[in-house]
Amino acid sequence: MTEETPGFEEKPDVPSGATPEDAEPKAASPSSEGAAAPAGDASAQNAGLVAQLDQVRTALDERTLDLQRLQAEYQNYRRRVERDRIAVKEIAIASLLTELLPVLDDIGRAREHGELVGGFKSVAESLETVAAKMGLQQFGKEGEPFDPTIHEALMHSYAPDVTETTCVAILQPGYRFGERTIRPARVAVAEPQPGAQTVKAEESTEAGDDKENGGPDEG
Repeated sequence: MTEETPGFEEKPDVPSGATPEDAEPKAASPSSEGAAAPAGDASAQNAGLVAQLDQVRTALDERTLDLQRLQAEYQNYRRRVERDRIAVKEIAIASLLTELLPVLDDIGRAREHGELVGGFKSVAESLETVAAKMGLQQFGKEGEPFDPTIHEALMHSYAPDVTETTCVAILQPGYRFGERTIRPARVAVAEPQPGAQTVKAEESTEAGDDKENGGPDEG
């Protein structure tokens, strides 16, 4: 019998003329196709990420525009609500002040006749103060030009000393609240005397002629 020598390992058969390195297994080297494949996958992945980023940006821009539109609509809504609230408040105050006008007229007549005395005077003045604080304004004065938008002519006459239609008497004062005329001033008006303007124009023309000619002739 043949005894095996310890530590002896069998080696693969090596053909004659071959070197020992030929007998060792070689690691498979990656082919050019295998190396090109990962690079192609990375490019495709990057292109996909860029496309997704563009979609996200587009969606973000759309949501931003929607938000801006909503904010603009909300601001317009708030302005409309505030404008309507102010209008309703003004209408309510104007209605209340309109109901007080006859009382204020009575107070005015009592003051003209010297009847505004004692406790009645204190109450009347307090009422007028409250009305003024609420924004009520009285208007209408003698001698001011007649304005049909704020005056109501109840009497009409002619006067030689006016050059335009003029309020010569205030029969009932007018009242306004803010820009709103609650009641026009009821007045008596006077117009220039017919023919007076023609005479004045002729006198002005004659005076001008005298100045040009060196004045009137002296006897």
